[in-house]
Amino acid sequence: MKIAVVGLGALGVAFATFLKEDGHTVYGITKEKYLPFFKGNKLYVEGIWGKHEAVLDGVFAKAEDIKEDIDLVIFAVKSYDTEEAVNNIKNIISEKTYLLLTQNGYGNYEIVSSKIGKRHTLLSRVIFGSKVIKPGHVKITVNADDVRIGDPSKSIPEEEIIKIVCAIKHAGIPASYDPDVYKTLWDKILYNCALNPLGALLGCSYGTLAENKETRNIMDKIIDEIFLVTREHNIPLNWKSPDEYKNHFYKNLIPPTKDHFPSMYYDIKEGKKTEIDALNGAIVKLARERGILVPVNETIVNLVKVKEKLSSSS
Repeated sequence: MKIAVVGLGALGVAFATFLKEDGHTVYGITKEKYLPFFKGNKLYVEGIWGKHEAVLDGVFAKAEDIKEDIDLVIFAVKSYDTEEAVNNIKNIISEKTYLLLTQNGYGNYEIVSSKIGKRHTLLSRVIFGSKVIKPGHVKITVNADDVRIGDPSKSIPEEEIIKIVCAIKHAGIPASYDPDVYKTLWDKILYNCALNPLGALLGCSYGTLAENKETRNIMDKIIDEIFLVTREHNIPLNWKSPDEYKNHFYKNLIPPTKDHFPSMYYDIKEGKKTEIDALNGAIVKLARERGILVPVNETIVNLVKVKEKLSSSS
């Protein structure tokens, strides 16, 4: 398979390394300013899945520099770069090309599918943790479940999706086909909205957030507000009630990731922009569309944005 990985950060490096190591032709696409870090095209992965390395077939800033037809684009940019990145790669999307979204948050599928068409756009829920050690070198810290892959529009043949799932799984990244991937993605949105901003603001792990009644109370309210918003927008979830989800969240989701710190924490620590607008910020936006108040999510967004400004100026 000929693959282009867009965004060579924590997730992109992991996907690119495993797929290249497994024998695929793999190109990387990154921002011009990052190209000097990828001289030699060599990538490294360490952590719970062992040590791996690979030399990509090329790393470019412009997708048109790839001179052959691409079968699969793995889209691993930050959510705030989605529109710019998809405009950059539109020209390499041929009739037979599929694009797999691996991002956090709400709105990425909607933006990308509107640009390249739903029959080219696959959605995934990624819930393994990957941390950048230095550019081109990442560490896999935790894995809570398979990468779940599917097509919300039901316009892509099932056998084509399964072929991509099998390629990723064979490369060493746990993956499975999920016909209800949009619901599964919302599971992760709930998880990320409850944990990531608080972990980033307080500088603590997921387990610490769950152990303290004060942060647990805030997380409960974040979840309650998300259920309210999704009901008003008729967005289907896998859970009948907030209480049912919370039971699963505290009993099953947090324990295997209790020592994990959110990527948002590292973004703030390094003075980078966060993905808050695609998480709690998206909830606030959806709430406003229906005239709903979500004060806890709104407060969280405001706090993270102030923290961003303070960390970038320090």
